[in-house]
Amino acid sequence: MSSDRTTAAATAATAATAAPRHRPLPGLLAALLLACAALLGTGAPARADATPATTATGESIAAALKTSPVYVDPAFAAAVTPAQQQQIAEQIAATGLPIKVVLVPLQQGDAFGGRAKGLSAVVQERLGQSPLIMITSDDYGSWLNGYEWPSDTHQVRDSANAVSLLKELKDAGLAAKVGRAVELISTGKGTEVYKAEADRVDREYSARPHTDDTAGAPGSSSSSTGLFALAAVLVLALVIGAALVARSRRPRHTAFTFPDAVFAADRAADEAGLRRQAADEVLALGTLLDGADGSTTPGLGRALDAYDAAGRVLDAADGLPDLAGVLALAAEGRAALATEPRLPLCFFDPRHGTAARRTTWRPLGRRERVDVAVCEDCAQALKARRSPQVLAVRDQGRTVPYFEVPADRSLWAATGYGSLLSGPDDTLAARVTTGAFTRTTHRRRPTDPKD
Repeated sequence: MSSDRTTAAATAATAATAAPRHRPLPGLLAALLLACAALLGTGAPARADATPATTATGESIAAALKTSPVYVDPAFAAAVTPAQQQQIAEQIAATGLPIKVVLVPLQQGDAFGGRAKGLSAVVQERLGQSPLIMITSDDYGSWLNGYEWPSDTHQVRDSANAVSLLKELKDAGLAAKVGRAVELISTGKGTEVYKAEADRVDREYSARPHTDDTAGAPGSSSSSTGLFALAAVLVLALVIGAALVARSRRPRHTAFTFPDAVFAADRAADEAGLRRQAADEVLALGTLLDGADGSTTPGLGRALDAYDAAGRVLDAADGLPDLAGVLALAAEGRAALATEPRLPLCFFDPRHGTAARRTTWRPLGRRERVDVAVCEDCAQALKARRSPQVLAVRDQGRTVPYFEVPADRSLWAATGYGSLLSGPDDTLAARVTTGAFTRTTHRRRPTDPKD
């Protein structure tokens, strides 16, 4: 099973939206948020939309790659000079592998849908080459993605992911990162190095003190001590601002909004940890299936369906929502093997684990209530009229809770990762098998020919 892009730190969330009775409060809260956002900006990776949008097309890039294995958009010319491009090309030639490097800034609405995966798919199609290994810039412009056709036999994705975690490359330029990725691919040590670095990041994060506001958020690690400190400042500002607003006006229902300044900086490493966890969950389910006896396990067929569906989604996963879906499918498979009924994963964020109970909840701006499965922490948050910690996603340029994405563009919003299924015969695995995942993936990125 293949694994997609992974890199640096964790998703952040929640700012108060209720308007207070007095005007000075919003001004103070805004000042706090702006100050923190400015601080965070100094430590965040550069995003692709901070550089000029490329005018390159799949055809022009493919044509250039026929004369050199390295294509660098003019927007990245200062980061990867012609001399460095030549050095990388010579390094690739020495490997004897069909490696191509494509470094292009990405923006929503460009020829690739603003996605690294779209860029790789379009260029590979125009090249018409297989086998092929491709290293690209990522959606934010600071890190790397790795792709291989027809399959990831050279640990290309893990090699690109490892580069994002290596301490010695934290402040390195793009050219150095590409060179190290080529080296890992050629030596076949990408997976080994990636796992070692991911373990290191996990250990370092676990060793740090956490407050109630951040504890229990899986995968929210960072290779930068400064980023943790700045994020702490942001959390403090949010707490202070929310307290001031609450004095003035108590919200009547749960609100969810997300500051983009934190989301863009932290999204990638959260994905790294979650992808690894998802792969481990699928492997663990496979081990359980190997030892299951069909004569004494009535749910074996459903478990096998869940295992197959989890593998499909993991292969095509493009971001946190899909990877969380792999966790939900693996949990569905384990539940099918269990002798006692089990609840699905937590509705608000599957990374919270198996739900502890079901409860009714009224989404913001709606009159109807829905029955959802929630973990104990989310249940307590709802009881206290606080916002549970939710899985945040990007949808058409906005950061929103995953369940606010229209159901026709997200299988996960339509099902609540299992909470909103209609009955015993309506399963996540069944929906994946009948094409619901593929259809919604295509609708959410209509410009990406491979989704």
